[in-house]
This record gives sequence, C-alpha cells and structure tokens, in this order.
Amino acid sequence: MYYMGVDVGSVSTNIVLLDNSLNVIEKLYLRTKGKPIKAIQDGLKVLNKKYDTKQIKSVGTTGSGRQMASFLIGADIVKNEITAHAVASLEIDKEVKTILEIGGQDSKIILLENGIVTDFAMNTVCAAGTGSFLDRQAERLEIPIEDFGHYALKSKSPVRIAGRCAVFAESDMIHKQQLGYNEEDIIGGLCEAMVRNYLSNVGKGKQIRSKIFFQGGVAANIGIKAAFEKALNTEVYVPVHYNVMGAIGAAILSKEKTMKIGKTNFKGFEIAFNNFVPRNIECNGCGNNCEVIAIKDGEKTVGCFGDRCGKWSNKMEFKKRDIR
Repeated sequence: MYYMGVDVGSVSTNIVLLDNSLNVIEKLYLRTKGKPIKAIQDGLKVLNKKYDTKQIKSVGTTGSGRQMASFLIGADIVKNEITAHAVASLEIDKEVKTILEIGGQDSKIILLENGIVTDFAMNTVCAAGTGSFLDRQAERLEIPIEDFGHYALKSKSPVRIAGRCAVFAESDMIHKQQLGYNEEDIIGGLCEAMVRNYLSNVGKGKQIRSKIFFQGGVAANIGIKAAFEKALNTEVYVPVHYNVMGAIGAAILSKEKTMKIGKTNFKGFEIAFNNFVPRNIECNGCGNNCEVIAIKDGEKTVGCFGDRCGKWSNKMEFKKRDIR
C-alpha cells in the first residue's frame, strides 16, 4: 500500500509515494514549465509503469496548483504549503522549531512550538532570493547551477551585492564583474545577499530558533546553507528529501484522512492519458466577477477553481448548461 503526495508549484511539480511506515519509496521532481496539467500527467505515466492503481490508498495535494491537481487526480485532502511542509518536517524531527523554505518562485518561513505552527510569512512579490533568480545568474555566468554553491564556498572575501531587488542584484553583479572581482567572491556575495534579503524580508520580526530546517529546491545550494549558518550563527539542517517536503506532507495528511474514512478518491493512473483542457469562464453571480478556471475532460467538466465564494470550486457535479 502506498500513499501519494502531489505538490504543484510554478517551477516544479513534485510527486512522492510513501509506504505504510511513511518511508519515501518513490519521488519525482518535474519541471512545471507553465503546464501543470502536463507535468502531473507525465509524473503519473512514470508511476503507471511501476505501480497499480489499487496500490494507492490515498492522495493529497498541495502547492499553488493544489485545487486543480485535486480535481484531476481525485485527492482525498487538499492542504496549503505551510501545513504540508510543517507536517513533513515534524515527521522527521519533532524538535524542529524553524523551517526556512525557498522554492523556485517564492519563499517562506514557518515557526513551530510543541509541534504546532505558531507563525509564518511568505514572499511572493519579488524574484530576488528564489531559485529562478539563482538559475538565471548561473546561466548568465555560464556555471552549472549544481556547482554554484561550491563556487561560493571557495570565496575568501565575498563581495557585498545589493540583494533587495532582482534587477538591482543582477546590475550590481555585472558592475562587480566589470571591476574585476573573481566569480567565487561575486557568487559568495550573492549568496550572502540572498540570505540578508530573506531574513530582513520574510524573516523580519521573527524569532528564529534551533533546530532549523532548510528546505525547498534552493536548499541544494550549499553556498546558501553556509550563508544562513553564518548569519544565524547556528547549524542549519537540510533534510534528505529537501526538495519534495511539501509532497511528503500532503501524502502523510492523506493517509491520516483515509485511515478515518476507509476509502480513497484516487481516480487511477489512467487519467494520465486523458485530454484535460482548462477553460476560462467569468462568473456574473455577484460583483466580484471572478475569473473561474474550468477543467474539461472532453465534454465533461471535472472541476473548477478560482472563485472566491466557493460557488464553483465546491460543486461536485456539473451539467452542460453550467459551463458552455
């Protein structure tokens, strides 16, 4: 028996399978590339070759695309990223007090006390300090992103980079290059700038206490980890499955849910081969005029999301006259 977690983000779509002891049996880290439906289906096609639908006893979804994913897959539970990341971290270590999470397009901080989330903050406005910004700088410097952190650790005198804004940070890096600074010191300075930006923005006013977990795709960068440890003057831990922690949390929560109700809503791996098409509709039911996204499977509408009141997203069945 396996329990599935799906985390759909703007940069990556992550899918995990846990066994009955909550060990990670399978994990997929897929690039979303602006096509979350395709990313989900590509992941399910991979799993379809190795597992049977009957082996999946529960499914949970999280991430920015969690509602859409729940309609496609048939999720048993839909949870926000804060809850999912906290649940996964606490499963690994009950003593964790702070979670630093930096993904492809956003970053967040989660504070825990006695296994309960007591505070959190997110940054979704500026790309500075996120994985997509690091990818861009690595590409510009013609350095593989996998080696970026190693360059930072070689730095003997990191250059101070203006890290408040992605545009200013890139301009400052170019200026420092023109002045003749070596790549190691520029990259080391960038890592420190990203950490300063995170702590003064996302972590502003937060009491960051040990034990500290660092997760999300950027946790693979040992230069950022080292910069956090330097700034916080304490050890920062990176979980083994740092890049799929949201999916792990969703899977754990889905198991808890189905253990209570005794069945799953999972639609099966065959949905990987369906032709799902999103369609925009404008709801005129009130002054909000919500732009609702309807997911169509041929003539059938499998689900809607994007409304504020739940008129569409809470609907279980759709008739042809509902969505034309």
